Amino acid sequence: MKKGIHPEYKEITVVMSDGSEFTTRSTMNVKEGVYKSEVDSKNHPFYNKDQKIQKKADRIDRFNKRYNKNK
Repeated sequence: MKKGIHPEYKEITVVMSDGSEFTTRSTMNVKEGVYKSEVDSKNHPFYNKDQKIQKKADRIDRFNKRYNKNK
């Protein structure tokens, strides 16, 4: 490997939105070696049942908009 062209690969702590944390290695430049995640699989609608509810609500909104049933 050539010297001086690769980013520093260091250990960081990832803190999830629910407070759980784990340690990994990364090239991310984070303050104090801690990365705080706002979105993860426990609170993102893609990974839980809220996605299905949102899809259904979108379909209902499109129907109401198309047929002007929103009055």
